Amino acid sequence: MTFRPTQRGALAAAIATALSAPAFAQESTQDSTQAVPVTASPVLDRISIVGGSAAIRDVAGSAHVLDHETLETIPGNDPMKVLRQVPGVYVTEEEGHGLFPNISIRGANQDRNSRITVMEDGVMIAPAPYAAPAAYYFPNIARMDSVEVRKGSSSIEYGPYTIGGALNMTSTPIPGEAQGRVRVSAGERDGRRLHAWYGDSEETFGYLLETYQDTTDGFRDLDTPQRGSEQPGYEIQNYLGKFRLNTPASAERYQELELKLARDDKTIDETYLGLTREDYEATPYRRYAGSAIDEMNTEHTQYQLRHFIEVNPDLDVTTTLYRNEFHRNWYKLASVDGNGISGILADPDAYAGEMSWITGANSDDLRGTIKANNREYVSQGIESRANWHVTTGDIDHHLKFGLRYHEDEIDRFQWQDEYDMVDGSLVLTDRGALGDAGNRVTEAKTIAAFVQDRMDFGRLAVTPGLRYESIAIDRTRYADADRTTISRDDESADYNVLIPGLGATFDVNENWQLLGGVYKGFAPTGVGEADEEEAINWEAGVRYQNGAFQSELIGFLNDYENLVGQCTASTGGGCDIGDTFDGGEVQVRGLEALALYDLAAGRDWAVNVPLRVAYTWTDTEFQNSFDSDYSAWGDVNQGDELPNTPEHQLSVSAGVVGERFGVHATANYVGETRAVAGSGSIPADEKVDARTIFDLSANYRLTKHAKLFAEVENLTDETYVAAIRPAGFRVGKPRTVMVGAQFDF
Repeated sequence: MTFRPTQRGALAAAIATALSAPAFAQESTQDSTQAVPVTASPVLDRISIVGGSAAIRDVAGSAHVLDHETLETIPGNDPMKVLRQVPGVYVTEEEGHGLFPNISIRGANQDRNSRITVMEDGVMIAPAPYAAPAAYYFPNIARMDSVEVRKGSSSIEYGPYTIGGALNMTSTPIPGEAQGRVRVSAGERDGRRLHAWYGDSEETFGYLLETYQDTTDGFRDLDTPQRGSEQPGYEIQNYLGKFRLNTPASAERYQELELKLARDDKTIDETYLGLTREDYEATPYRRYAGSAIDEMNTEHTQYQLRHFIEVNPDLDVTTTLYRNEFHRNWYKLASVDGNGISGILADPDAYAGEMSWITGANSDDLRGTIKANNREYVSQGIESRANWHVTTGDIDHHLKFGLRYHEDEIDRFQWQDEYDMVDGSLVLTDRGALGDAGNRVTEAKTIAAFVQDRMDFGRLAVTPGLRYESIAIDRTRYADADRTTISRDDESADYNVLIPGLGATFDVNENWQLLGGVYKGFAPTGVGEADEEEAINWEAGVRYQNGAFQSELIGFLNDYENLVGQCTASTGGGCDIGDTFDGGEVQVRGLEALALYDLAAGRDWAVNVPLRVAYTWTDTEFQNSFDSDYSAWGDVNQGDELPNTPEHQLSVSAGVVGERFGVHATANYVGETRAVAGSGSIPADEKVDARTIFDLSANYRLTKHAKLFAEVENLTDETYVAAIRPAGFRVGKPRTVMVGAQFDF
């Protein structure tokens, strides 16, 4: 889209329309009096990875946009509930709240989102996306204005992880006029949430102030509480400010400068320690005494300075300077008498004494080790992207250029303490030496560039592109807490890779569109023995739109030349954390289907009845046999399936929306899933059973500026396994009811 200085009023109206109108892969399901944060800034298109819902037909591949109105119909604050509405996206739960999502796109490794590119406002948001991609941080989905997913075609513009796709979340924009919102709710297990923002724009200045607060006592019952609460929960505090300076509408060249500052603090009483199968079946919401003081504390600070200039009506440039600082310390039970908790829970009979300690008895007078996984991350860089529209003969060219310099690092400075178990309570016996459980720094310096050209030949559009990544990663290990002695500093990895891609769309008529593409997939694997991860990704499909009915059907094949696994504590450990492993050739193929329809369209009804169906079928297969120390694979035979990738996924949502009210129900089905690579029937201790979870939300508008709402997660109170790795069975969230009020002003 071209933005001319003389079109500011029309621009504001167009963006307001785009934010409030239904479009492909997007539902607008709120009543017409719903307050919407409207902004006249053209930068919104430039921080989007799709370009807005209206631009989906211009994308030569699968692309989805969930707007803020759709997000408000999804109960809770769980990003996995949001992403299950997008076909081709897989999520593995950990703790039941959705605080630690493990996200995969088209079969890429799910562990901590380490094989997809995750962004907030178009900027990489992982704490150290090159040096340590498998890090525990994810933005609060409840404060996001929209969520976008691109697969296949994202590999040129967004990297370095181009195997599966890209996920982008856009935060609340600065409103175009004085506007604000306060949304408060409370519910079971002392759950309390607050989301509030206020902002305004003058001719040359705009701002937004926002906070998100969330706390709960949780839903698992400790055998022996040591914090004064029998149900370990979490507390989240988030604060954000945006400040914009821009030229007036009469300026020859429109420019704006936006500063974004954000702070996020979390205290999460979570553990890797689950239950034995026997204990899970008897008391699924139990939590053993050995995890009584397990807790993660995180601090995340975000700085972004973004400049936009419209050089002329056909060329604009957006440049972003960014820095993210993240500190975390997860203090959690790691072993008993030198035996890891994964092995103990996998064979409790063989480790009867250790299980006795974990459950609070300590019949053999053993000691447990609680490890402080203390780490600091820094991610910073500068990125510039240009959009240029030019015509040569009868061909329209929509060119995009990008250049990024980026640095990041992870600093592991960890220790471990010894504890006795006395009468069901943990008693510190030995404070470990600082750095004795991990004392190293890994740094990455990278340059990335891309060029892409969407060439329109009438009904046919062809989009070739090329991405370049130059990556240098170095790791230094220290022998002492003061870091005066280096034990090893020769660990490094260097990558210089070209990533080509080609996509196309063909408009058969105003209703039907064909699409297809082939792209090279690439992911750096850091310091280790494994080669880089590479694949050739194919996709082809069809889109159909006719009035209120919209649909797409897309087939894909990710043909891995080398699949890579990375050792993390969450996969079960048993290896040096951060090491990587070659998996060789793997094929992931599947089918994605999406359909949207409003049953009330064309009928003289007083309500709208929106329906949404998303389905994914997936088949995965190792093409070779090998023995692996990577616990998520184990020993692999040719023909084995990948872990954490269900064959069938289905999400169905339906609503009834009137002038003053709305009711929305969603059913999410996930087929049975294996936790370890294999074939045939899944062993009971490696199987996450199939499940269907129903959620419900409802709202009633009292006035133009106030409404009441209620949310129910897990409506039928289904008891299900959220995860069985790394150490035993962990249960998903039970039925949870929240009620609240929203005030717009």
